Amino acid sequence: MRIGKQEQSYTAIATSDAESITVRGYDLCDDLIGKINFTDYFWLLVLGEKPTAAQRDMMDACLVAIAEHGLVPSVQAARMTLAAGPDAWQGAMSAGLLGMGSVVAGSSEVAGRYLAEIIAKAEADGTDIETAAIASLKEHKAQRKKVAGLGHPQHSGGDPRADRLLVIADELGVSGKYIETLRVLGDHATDIIERPLPINVSGAIPACILDAGWPLDAIKAVPLLARAAGLSAHLFEEAQRSIGFIMSHKADVAISYDGKPSARQSTAAE
Repeated sequence: MRIGKQEQSYTAIATSDAESITVRGYDLCDDLIGKINFTDYFWLLVLGEKPTAAQRDMMDACLVAIAEHGLVPSVQAARMTLAAGPDAWQGAMSAGLLGMGSVVAGSSEVAGRYLAEIIAKAEADGTDIETAAIASLKEHKAQRKKVAGLGHPQHSGGDPRADRLLVIADELGVSGKYIETLRVLGDHATDIIERPLPINVSGAIPACILDAGWPLDAIKAVPLLARAAGLSAHLFEEAQRSIGFIMSHKADVAISYDGKPSARQSTAAE
């Protein structure tokens, strides 16, 4: 398709007229406001249908697990932005969300696509998940690549958030091929890669929601929505008692200059 040429000028999400607002086939005021919780509404907005109780509870658990993670880079970016522009909550929130890439928070999407890749490989080769997962791990070791969804710098013995989400998935009866694939990777990775590689929360989240019926192409929406809640807490606290410039100063002190000296510095050093 050429840029600018789009033939289907439709949306199935929402419409309105003088008397009503319709969202995914429901009247916003009569059917949704005050009658649906936000997780159900999130699911409805994205997929066009309300979740089952198990789907809702699984999504709820994942949103809670990833919403807050302390003063990670995206949070620091948001807080320092608000310190510099106290009236710009939207700018500070944007700074935090833009900092969610393949290393932090956005890593859930990377892990989800990796799980889907292993499943597709097993199906294409007519083999089982374990064979495909082991082959992939060996390939990762040979290429010295990071294994998406596994490993944690602090929780080397196992990420407690991931462990809890997988237990919930089992209890809700949503565990399927994605969680099976993740667990197989977790069973073999440490021995093959030869370093501790437990399942982490970025692996558990996509495995759980994909098995629950969430689409692969919408995985990134989940950590974005969750972290928006955590960022809201940090920005409110930043507005009440700012630490943005403290963090900025600490960074300035911690980082040493190793570039070329100026003429003045060279002369002073002689």
